[in-house]
Amino acid sequence: MPKPSGKTKMQNVNFHSIEEFLAFLPPDELEVVEFLRQLIYDCIPDVGEKLSYNVPYFKRHKTICFIWPGSVLWGKKQSYTGVRLGFAQGHLLTDEMGYLKLEGRKQVAWRDFERIEDIDVELLQAYVYEAVVLDEELSRVKRKP
Repeated sequence: MPKPSGKTKMQNVNFHSIEEFLAFLPPDELEVVEFLRQLIYDCIPDVGEKLSYNVPYFKRHKTICFIWPGSVLWGKKQSYTGVRLGFAQGHLLTDEMGYLKLEGRKQVAWRDFERIEDIDVELLQAYVYEAVVLDEELSRVKRKP
């Protein structure tokens, strides 16, 4: 079981592994998290997964996306329900239909899901694939002398 967070006052938990994170989640969030994790691994087989801020972040060259369930708080109270899939460079993704939310943020864009049925799999895969291409392009720009 996760230990109460003593280091980070902004969070209600302090996980030491992905398994501990998954064990903490209520069943409805766990189902969505596992579905989104599998979607990400299907789209990006060589992606790395690491806990940051007590939630899974996915990276190749830089952070591509993260999964943040509403039950893992940032602050003292829950600010949304369901599970948030966020894109680190979301502001650069093609989103003519406004599927992703920025809500005043400059960079990170996301979409919240309460049930697997809420997920438009093909559309979400397109965003993930575009985020991978963007990650590759941004890494090449940084490597040039």
